Amino acid sequence: MAKNKTQWGTVKKLLGYIRKYTWLILASLLFAGVSAVLTLYVPILTGSAIDCIVSEGKVDFPGVFQTIKTILIVVLITSAAQWLLNVCNNRITYQIVRDMRKDAFAKIEILPLKYLDTRSYGELVSRVIADADQVAEGLLMGFTQFFTGVITILGTLCFMVSIQYKIALVVICITPLSLFVASFIAKRTYVMFKRQSEARGEQTALIEETIANQKVVQAFGQEEKVLVRFDEINERLRKYSLEATFFSSMTNPSTRFVNSLVYTGVGIFGAVAAVMGQISVGQLASFLSYANQYTKPFNEISGVVTELQNAIACAGRILELIEEEPQVSDRDAGELTGVKGNVSLSHVDFSYTKGQNLIVDFNLDVLPGQRVAIVGPTGCGKTTLINLLMRFYDVDAGAIQVEGEDIRDITRKSLRSSYGMVLQETWLREGTIFDNIRMGTDASREDVIQAAKASHAHSFIKRLPKGYDTWITEEGGGLSQGQKQLLCIARVMLSLPSMLILDEATSSIDTRTEIKIQKAFAKMMEGRTSFIVAHRLSTIKEADVILVMKDGHILEQGNHEKLLAENGFYATLYNSQFVAAKEAE
Repeated sequence: MAKNKTQWGTVKKLLGYIRKYTWLILASLLFAGVSAVLTLYVPILTGSAIDCIVSEGKVDFPGVFQTIKTILIVVLITSAAQWLLNVCNNRITYQIVRDMRKDAFAKIEILPLKYLDTRSYGELVSRVIADADQVAEGLLMGFTQFFTGVITILGTLCFMVSIQYKIALVVICITPLSLFVASFIAKRTYVMFKRQSEARGEQTALIEETIANQKVVQAFGQEEKVLVRFDEINERLRKYSLEATFFSSMTNPSTRFVNSLVYTGVGIFGAVAAVMGQISVGQLASFLSYANQYTKPFNEISGVVTELQNAIACAGRILELIEEEPQVSDRDAGELTGVKGNVSLSHVDFSYTKGQNLIVDFNLDVLPGQRVAIVGPTGCGKTTLINLLMRFYDVDAGAIQVEGEDIRDITRKSLRSSYGMVLQETWLREGTIFDNIRMGTDASREDVIQAAKASHAHSFIKRLPKGYDTWITEEGGGLSQGQKQLLCIARVMLSLPSMLILDEATSSIDTRTEIKIQKAFAKMMEGRTSFIVAHRLSTIKEADVILVMKDGHILEQGNHEKLLAENGFYATLYNSQFVAAKEAE
């Protein structure tokens, strides 16, 4: 019962997308009707031509030729109607799928990071790409064959009743059996196709994950384990696909058997009626043709129903994504302007998982131009604090204010554009080096080059085959991790926002280049509020305020000299690194 409700709910939501193209649906129905009626008119003309041939020497040639001319005209009009029907159906189908993909991708853009952090990227890709393709196939077959099939069945019955209603009753009596068989099988294929779609998404996720991290897989010798896992998912997909295909393929032969009974019944009763003089031989020929045409749509519709089950199952997965709860709306939020760098955190509580507090009663006031370094052991909440400042996550309690305004009352775009952020994990998009550096700005080539020089990326860029016009992939193929990070640093140096966030920004850069970058950063941070997350404590000695975090709390706070003098947790951390560095020398 719950399954039927879910399935019907998906259908209703799908109809919402279809409703936008009502005029195309009406046009499709019109052309389907014209095509079906004219196709059904041909057997009558054929029967008339047969009746013109009474016996040897008694052939009405003018009547035969006139009928043939009429048949040719009807066939030409039918062909044109079928072509226009296909044009309408293709437009309907692919515009609906385009709209669904657009809505799904737009929803991904506004989903809270909490949702994306707990989902496989490959599975989401599968919903937007593979599942949408399955919806397109099901809808195209549905629009192409379902409308025509239904009209053909109704039209055929009308024509048969007009010729001989008694024989038509035989057809009508046997028809429910065909409908029962198709319905019985269709109801059981939905769950099978849903499992198939889910397994396909799981497989896509594994492939995407493995390809993206192939170096790690090979470095740890995990090829065999990945293959075993892939084989297990692949086997499940094979099993589900086989079950769904086998069960759904029973529909056609089952309905064909019932339809053969219809044809046999029409042949027997029609022959008896012809012998008794109740119908002519031409009418019997028309009746047999109609019986064949009447049963054919049942086979097609049964196939359509099977494909629609698959399409509905896949549509359900896309719609589930589209209907996910988005991040809190910016509808009533204002623009953040005149940013000087005043940041305040007041009694902030936050947890990724309910009941597992990470940050508790966190308080901090940052003045314009201050450089705030955040240090502490792994898992203490350093990066989480950055996520909260950028509003990638919203606080559970308390408030974060910028220039005295709660960031929940500020649009995300204006808040985030006020920060320049360089993370430990680099992100580049497919395009040229030039496009990657000036992302989010309309900077000139000269400005881009100056930013690259300031970040010490210019020298390696000039050595590339096409310099700033060198094309790179989203993984930055051909570039080292350090070079990719230099490009991200150049990107921030180009935009020069009011505030900076540096989360292990030089972690992948050699020591010599790091010293140069630190000098560039020092110049860039002048007059700008900066938040610096660092594990190497030697890089943050010049910070105005150092926050020592542990278990989501500020354990110690002060500048480098003050914290060393206190001989507390920071001093222990610093001395352990200093000793380790000495021993390494």
